[in-house]
Parts: sequence; C-alpha cells; structure tokens
Amino acid sequence: MQWSRMISVVGAHAEGEIGRVITGGVIDLPGSTVLEKLNYLNRDFDDLRKFALYEPRGCAQMTANLLLPPSHEDADVAFIPMQADGSHAMSGSNSMCVTTVLLETGILPITSPETTVVLDTAAGLVKAIATCENGKVKSVALDMFPSFCEQMDVPLDVDGIGTISVDLAYGGVYYVLVDVREVGLTIEPSSARDLVELGNRIKLAAIEQLSVQHPEIPEFNKIEFLMFVDTEGADDPVYRNATIMPPGRIDRSPCGTGTAARLAVMHARGIAEVGQQLEMRSTINSKFDAQILGTTTVGDHTAVRTRISGRAWVYGMYQLGQDPSDPFGTGFTMADTWGTGIEHVIPGE
Repeated sequence: MQWSRMISVVGAHAEGEIGRVITGGVIDLPGSTVLEKLNYLNRDFDDLRKFALYEPRGCAQMTANLLLPPSHEDADVAFIPMQADGSHAMSGSNSMCVTTVLLETGILPITSPETTVVLDTAAGLVKAIATCENGKVKSVALDMFPSFCEQMDVPLDVDGIGTISVDLAYGGVYYVLVDVREVGLTIEPSSARDLVELGNRIKLAAIEQLSVQHPEIPEFNKIEFLMFVDTEGADDPVYRNATIMPPGRIDRSPCGTGTAARLAVMHARGIAEVGQQLEMRSTINSKFDAQILGTTTVGDHTAVRTRISGRAWVYGMYQLGQDPSDPFGTGFTMADTWGTGIEHVIPGE
C-alpha cells in the first residue's frame, strides 16, 4: 500500500443526516478568518472535497466536515461543511455531528451534565451546549447567530407550475421556503423523488428571478437551498421541513440552518413567539426542538436568535487514502445518483 494522501474520518449522523468529520490529515488552510478559509477551499483546494465526498470513498447523501484551528479567540474549534455542490458557511445538523465527535473521541474534554463548545464558522460563532452522561453526548443545543426574513410572499413563476408564493430567509445560508401544499405534495419518504425534482425547478427559478444580499457579509448573496415546509395539527402543531440538497436529495434531518430561517419567517408572520417551544420534524420523522431566544437587528432587518436542539451518533472510524496509481484518486460522479446539476468528470476521459 502506497498512499499519497490520507485523512482520518469519524462517521456520525444527526437525526439521520450523515455528517462525517475529518479529524486528521489537514492541519490548516490559508486565511485569517473561517470565511477566508472557506473561500480558499472553494477556489483553490476543491480536490479535498471531491476526495472525501465523491465515489468510491463517498456518496451524494453525506457531508464531510473539515476541522480547523479557530480564527476567533472565543472559539474552541472551527469547521467547514463540504457538500456535493461545494463547501458552505454553516450547517446545523453538522454542528451537532462535529460537537458529538469532538467530545466522544476525546479531542475536547467532556464533562457531565453539560459541556459547552464554541464553534467558529464562516457565518459566525455557534455555542453548542452538549448534554452529557457517562462519556456520551445525549443531545446538542445550538445557540445560533441571528437569522432574518428577507422577503415574504414573493411571487415566483415556475415552468410547468405557474406562479407560486415563496419566502426568502437567512439562517446561516439563504433559503427559499415553499409551503408544500401550494404545489400539491406532502413531506413523506414516498414523495421524496417528486419533492427533489420539483424543488430543484423552483430553486432554479428563484435564482434566476430573485436576489438576496446579507447586509453585513458581502459574500453571502445567493440562494443556496430550498426548503418545503408544512404544519400538522392545530392545538400542538408539528412543523415539518424538507430541505432539497444538491445534487438531488432531501436532508434526512429537519435541517438546522433551514429551521433557523423558518423561525425568522414565522416570527415575522407573528406565529412564533420568543420562548415558545416548537417541534420540527423531517421527512423521515426525526426531530429537532427549536425556539426563539430573543430578537435583534441585522442591517435593516429584524432578526431572531434561535436555539435548535437534536441528537447525533458516532457510527464508525476509518481512514481514507489515495493511491497514486488509482485513476479515480480524486473521485468521480455519475448522473444516476449525483443528478445533472454538477459537472461529471471521469478520470481518463
């Protein structure tokens, strides 16, 4: 065996959403902030993402989280979630995976009944409060940076559907939110393929017709994900989320940044109050608990500070290597599972 590259990986998932954590093999990236490191990763070092995510070492239904030294003096560790379409600023479910891996593997000390880990992300600091027992992380509560609703009830023309109403909100990345009932579907496993196909069409229309711009972070100026939403029950409602992830799949968890964006919209509509406990469910019925801790402002936007809680589990530890004689050393993709939204390059062609 002769490897030209090797990374150590801990496998974890948060409420069903796979978030592998790279714990060794990359020391640091150029840049004085996590945002600068994110930009470098996407611009100059994207082969690391492909190596960790593409076949034969990875699959479309996962994220690889890169641990880095913190850039902020108040943080314990930095991380960047690398996904099928590129590396992103923040992910809630992956924050839960990262926190659980850091504590259960001993990278950071674990104490009972709670351990606090401050995560440095490109979108800001996230305080992760882990409930711990006998060396096990039972749950992780994320105190997020401010989220806000940018536009509500925006008309959007979608080919084959007509005009629908959407909301635009920021929860760490920008989302377009769509009431699933408006398009005649339901959020359940049997509808997953239809949700993905329709969601990708709506997101493309939103990118073409609508614009977003974070008032404080110039680089955050594009819609990254679409989330279908539904509300079940009246007296004690359950809020169901289905985030459509590139290249063509559904987030298995209720989606952390999407939940933060949805809470901002719900608060703007007057249907979510500060301190109210809310239950978010995914397509596979896994659960996040959510609440609005308070309000603030971001630019001209009224914003909310949110807490999102869920569980993560470690399922494996392994090393990924690249043999210099392997023609698929940096990985490959095919449209059968990776869809048509990314460039498919097969080594040797």
